[in-house]
Amino acid sequence: MDRAALDRQYTPSHRVPDLRAYLDRYARDSANARRRHPVLTGLPYGPHPAETLDYFPAPDGPAGPDGPPPLLVFVHGGNWQELSKDDSAFPAPPLLRAGAAVAVVGYGLAPATRLDDMVAMVRRAVHWLHRHADALGFAPDRLHLAGHSAGAHLAAMALLPRVPGTPHHGPDVSATIAGATLLSGMYDLEPVRLCYVNDALALDPAAAHRNSPLHHLPPRLPPVVLARGADETAEYARQHALMAAALRPRAPLTDLVAPAHNHFSLPYALAAPGSPLGTAVLTALARGRTGPTPDQSAARHPTPLPTPGLCQHP
Repeated sequence: MDRAALDRQYTPSHRVPDLRAYLDRYARDSANARRRHPVLTGLPYGPHPAETLDYFPAPDGPAGPDGPPPLLVFVHGGNWQELSKDDSAFPAPPLLRAGAAVAVVGYGLAPATRLDDMVAMVRRAVHWLHRHADALGFAPDRLHLAGHSAGAHLAAMALLPRVPGTPHHGPDVSATIAGATLLSGMYDLEPVRLCYVNDALALDPAAAHRNSPLHHLPPRLPPVVLARGADETAEYARQHALMAAALRPRAPLTDLVAPAHNHFSLPYALAAPGSPLGTAVLTALARGRTGPTPDQSAARHPTPLPTPGLCQHP
């Protein structure tokens, strides 16, 4: 496939009539989520100014009818160079109604931030959240990671044990993740390296390979929900199929193609009641992690919670 064809394949906005309408809806619905639900905004999880997250506590608090609630950590998309956590709280309300806590992660964007560093940032966010589970009021063995598009790639990278020779990828948090939901992601970055997206990422072949989760999956993984919209480009469909084939022998896998959804509408189905994707995600959230969690003592005895930049209530 030549550069022009790859450029089109990795421009999912070609499949929708009005990208701006989706982005405006993301921002509007995210602002409404922050206005209508208690939220701690701007919690710093690392040293970089972009390393902040917003935390929506579960409605029943840490002592719900089934004990401490699960946490869903959401990593936004945007081709690693657009959007932010401020535009990405819109999936939170249905998750909160289902009794979960939600964290929305911010991270640095290209070209100012290298992809290696984005991977490290998302891992640091997961590490920070797990260490502060008691202070935040969620069950440390029920931390679920979800991402959309570029965020699905970053979430998939966080599932991996440390790749040899990549100390810059941040802490190994693979043992703290109870499950993952990956929406419309890119898992082999070689074709991404060959298209316009790489103008900002500046990946060489080695960087593309070490940041391709498809090539580094361990023998065993926690349960994964892998989904894409029915109306996606052929390359996004191919990336999904490759990841599904690689995950199937390694993890309990729910493989979904969501009818009537495109690349940009799919995150709204993340916890939609009655939808196959929503049902799969809510079922996954009801489970805890099996096996030992090496960071458990840190979760039970966390460092003090930083003062948030803002606490809003409905």
